[in-house]
Amino acid sequence: MKKIYLYLAALGIIAVAGCKKHDYAEGTLSPIIAVVDMKALYKGADVTLTTDNMSGAKEIVGVVISNAASGNSPAGILVVQNNRRNAIRGIAIDVGAAASNYVPGDSVMVQITGATLSKINGSMRLKGLTDAAITKVASNKAITVQAVPSGRIIASPDVYESTLVTISSAITEPEPQAGETYAGDKTINDGFGRVTLHTEATANFSTASLPFSANFTGIPFANITAADTTIQVWPRTIDDMFALAVIKPSPVIITGYLTDPTGGDANQEYIQLMATRDIDFAVTNFAIVTCNNAGTNPAPATGWAVGGARSYKINLTSGTVKKGKFFYVGGNKNIWGLGSTDISAANWISSTQYSTVNGAGFGTATANLLANSGNVAGISVFAGTTVDATTVPLDIIMYGGNGTVYAAGPPEIGYRITNTDYYSTINPVTRQNQAFYGGGTNKSKLTLPATGNFSALGGVYDAVTGRWISGRTVTSIPLTLTSPLSTIETGTGFTSVQN
Repeated sequence: MKKIYLYLAALGIIAVAGCKKHDYAEGTLSPIIAVVDMKALYKGADVTLTTDNMSGAKEIVGVVISNAASGNSPAGILVVQNNRRNAIRGIAIDVGAAASNYVPGDSVMVQITGATLSKINGSMRLKGLTDAAITKVASNKAITVQAVPSGRIIASPDVYESTLVTISSAITEPEPQAGETYAGDKTINDGFGRVTLHTEATANFSTASLPFSANFTGIPFANITAADTTIQVWPRTIDDMFALAVIKPSPVIITGYLTDPTGGDANQEYIQLMATRDIDFAVTNFAIVTCNNAGTNPAPATGWAVGGARSYKINLTSGTVKKGKFFYVGGNKNIWGLGSTDISAANWISSTQYSTVNGAGFGTATANLLANSGNVAGISVFAGTTVDATTVPLDIIMYGGNGTVYAAGPPEIGYRITNTDYYSTINPVTRQNQAFYGGGTNKSKLTLPATGNFSALGGVYDAVTGRWISGRTVTSIPLTLTSPLSTIETGTGFTSVQN
């Protein structure tokens, strides 16, 4: 009898585990399957959908995101997106001419039993359905738009295909010529990868002028040819593109930092930077400001100029650096703290005893110029030596955990950002201004550095356009007491400047 009880208990566990992937109410099988679960049934070959392989389900629900009326949608394809089980997924449905019966924002229910789940040119598609399988439930439903770096779409096309995405702060490569239009395939680059912006010649916006820099919204599809696999993003209307002003290049960019040296942090931390043009700091001044948000603090009303234990300013008013060369700002000139290699031969524009000297204008003496744990911290570069609540930085990097650093207000307060590889002053989804870290989509941050490692920020910066051709990514470089300067300046994973 004990064995029977154990057997029945095991069956109960299996039944509960089997129910978790679908929408069940008190043991009743749901007729609805999430798109994420439906797509998981595809194992590399066409599969016919049945109530058996869908655990009793027979339909999907979602919101239409394609716009056949604009002329820029794959012929006969209706694209539906839903968000179930905390997963936004979409599916392209082949329904022929009936695709034009629906508009973006229509809420639909689709009977999918008997349909075939297939891949066409690398993108998932439902085949074998007619308009009779689709029931319109409502109109004008909200559509979720995800702001996604192109590199993430390229790495996980099955996740983002047939959903509505915005690729932020992208440029067209090569730069459009006078009179160039959207028609055809255009390469766009947001610094994290390159994808193809596809516009049919028959699209009602195909003859509009192609912008150099914009937030591009559309529906991604894979496109496999004999040569390669590319991601095509199909915009739906001209309103899916939001042209941006040309970014002003920054003469100084942040390229790395050491937050956790050996022998204690006091006067041993430093920041590595690079010049994107020749600079004489006695003629053209700059300021470096760090923020450290340890503990429980309100959002700083004066932003980077909050001072005290939260922000510290170092002025750069002497010395020179050549375009494309590294220079350093920080404490003592050692590669990894007390007793490590002397790197005073590097170009140190400022060596500040920050643990005993107050900042230039604000910031109390601190043992931690750069946080190495806990809440979000940051580094910023400013033109000139005056920094207050309204001053916009030239470059900014945030890293670490969370913490309270932003308040929506009104008025908004916090640490101001600028247009970089990670941040944008225009929300790519709402197209509203977003001037602070933590506001809108400005939530990206780098991970906390590993103990004892130098954080190298590898990217490619265009000195003419002010854009990151390849966005900065962190490479953690282990240091020892005898590491030479070349360890943090040469090899792969370091920032470079072009043009």
